[in-house]
Amino acid sequence: MTSQTDVRLDGSAELRTEREATPGSAGERRRPPEAGPEKGPVKGPVKGPVKGYDSYYGRPVLNEPTWQEHDIAGYLFLGGLAGASSTLAAVAELTGRPRLARVGRVAALCALGGSFYSLIHDLGRPERFINMLRVFKVTSPMSVGTWILTAYGPQALCAGAADLSGRLPRLGRAATVGAGLVGPAVATYTAALICDTAVPAWHEGFREMPFLFAGSAAAAAGGLGMLAAPLSEAGPARRVAMLGAAVECVAATRMERRLGPLAEPLKRSPLLRAGEALSLAGALAGVTVGRRSRIAAVAAGAALLAGSACTRFGIFRAGMESANDPKYTVQWQRRKLA
Repeated sequence: MTSQTDVRLDGSAELRTEREATPGSAGERRRPPEAGPEKGPVKGPVKGPVKGYDSYYGRPVLNEPTWQEHDIAGYLFLGGLAGASSTLAAVAELTGRPRLARVGRVAALCALGGSFYSLIHDLGRPERFINMLRVFKVTSPMSVGTWILTAYGPQALCAGAADLSGRLPRLGRAATVGAGLVGPAVATYTAALICDTAVPAWHEGFREMPFLFAGSAAAAAGGLGMLAAPLSEAGPARRVAMLGAAVECVAATRMERRLGPLAEPLKRSPLLRAGEALSLAGALAGVTVGRRSRIAAVAAGAALLAGSACTRFGIFRAGMESANDPKYTVQWQRRKLA
């Protein structure tokens, strides 16, 4: 009997079994011809990884999730950008920086539309999102995230529409502040969403992943503010970008050190390395030459946006790699038991 686990977007896992029997011997396991000499069972307590027993004849323990990279990784990036942009817009609105506030509101509106498209495209049918509103399950990140988006979406839409149309400014200001309050939850709940799956590199990184996502989202929103807002109003954007880049890099480094061998897919990811380099370079350029040069500010903002996107796509690819290689599932569990 073989067992494989299907990982779903809502964090649940479905165990699928199948029986293989040889002719004339019901229930007896038939070995694949390419498997080589048969090994006996492991007897006694297992202390650390045992060579040759990573999985059933080297087959993946987890079925690869059916998620498409452009949908889920794009959803992670755009959702973080939307939430952090709304919070930055609220800060700019309350501190008298109207052009920076407008950049944040419009960015949140556009990113929210893109993230909803990615989510609906992955779900297959729009009514599936609506069906999730029938219940509220506090132990399910997908259920909580659905309600967070429901509370955030209308406010971000109202704030952006009021700004672009020039009508109902008081309602737009109230919606800007409301969306800014919900923005941090929008930017970080996706970390809990992927950590609640059986994918090893995501599941075991549950301590640092929310900080990594929060820092990445803040760096992206700050970078966009530096790119589109005038220098005279971009001060909060520069500070948010610097703080976000620092939090992102510290969280990524701490997660890689804590996970040990399980962090190999993260360390090998060129996207993650590029994301860290772009985020740090953009943040440093923004708080130095970006304060006086418009060209430098635009370049720094573009680097921060690109760095945040690389981080989200790198996290997604590293998770897929850890799910496909049985050693990151079986051997890691044996180390924890030992």
